[in-house]
Amino acid sequence: MSDTTTLLTVIRAAGRADVPVLLWGSPGTGKSGLITTLGRLDGVHTATVIGSLREPADLAGLPVVQPDGSVVLAPPRWAKELVAADGGYLFLDELSTAAPAVQAAMLRVAMEKVVGDLALPTATRIVAAANPADVAAGGWELEPPTANRFLHLTHRPDLEVFADGLTVGFDAATAQRDTALLRPGTDADRARAAAQVVGFLRARPHRFDACPSEPGRAGGAWPSPRTWHHLQRVLAHLPAEDHAARRLAAVGLVGEAAGVELMTWIRHSDLPDPSLVLDGTIPLGADLRDDQLVAICTGVAAVAAARGTAEAWLRAWEVLRRVRVDVAAVAARSLFAARPDDAPLPDALLDFEPILARAGLLSA
Repeated sequence: MSDTTTLLTVIRAAGRADVPVLLWGSPGTGKSGLITTLGRLDGVHTATVIGSLREPADLAGLPVVQPDGSVVLAPPRWAKELVAADGGYLFLDELSTAAPAVQAAMLRVAMEKVVGDLALPTATRIVAAANPADVAAGGWELEPPTANRFLHLTHRPDLEVFADGLTVGFDAATAQRDTALLRPGTDADRARAAAQVVGFLRARPHRFDACPSEPGRAGGAWPSPRTWHHLQRVLAHLPAEDHAARRLAAVGLVGEAAGVELMTWIRHSDLPDPSLVLDGTIPLGADLRDDQLVAICTGVAAVAAARGTAEAWLRAWEVLRRVRVDVAAVAARSLFAARPDDAPLPDALLDFEPILARAGLLSA
């Protein structure tokens, strides 16, 4: 798989997972052209907002006094066009040359898809682009709150794509490499990804939240509850066998150290599909480590909660009761909170009564 194919696969997965992407690259490497091409290939609208040319009000909305004296935040034309097109790509270009106040105004757009008082369609895929501060004209380092909202990817010029583009056109050259085979992101996919992330963090708790103290590194990818949640959603769409794309997504969200360590842990943990464990197709092995059991219990609870049936909920308790209470405690709290209205309390719940009571989940 080429680097371009891997990059496109991760961009596609992030779009499905509703995670904003930030493309880093030197000037003139075709970052904006790539997103415009993807818009044409998908047959959707692409709105481009150049950060260095905007004011905060261009993203937060312009205050307009109404006849009754109230004030509304009027959205700009590009936002209205996205609504009219029912979504598409929102390309936030030159992010690193936008003033810090403009970067701050972009946060709500990137995370909540809200411009002024206007909500963008859920189908809006957000991609930003930035030049490294040392090569950007009048550039700033990204503020940590801004950086931590994006999946960071590096866009490098690909000579083969460029050569093919000059011959057959850049849309066709990109389409030849846009061969992503993504998972649908089902409840089982999300549960599997959640099990992997939670299992790893239980084994490596120091990787959970670690904002770098150096300004340069804080403007890139680093671990936080937000980025781990982003990663869980993106991994749900990436095939288990696509190691290159999974590693690129992990490093782009939680940083190189945590991302590589996560991928190594997943490779050696050999976790079963939690939906198969819940259904009894795969039994719990007697030789599993505690971190593996935490991951499996988390996944089983997530699958049962997603199914939302009393049968699945009760079966999940039977799985959890085969594990030490302290190992299954977190999963038990999550599972109890997801109890369907028609589900009776199982006998297995008695094993977890103390921890559920301490969590305030059992009424007196």
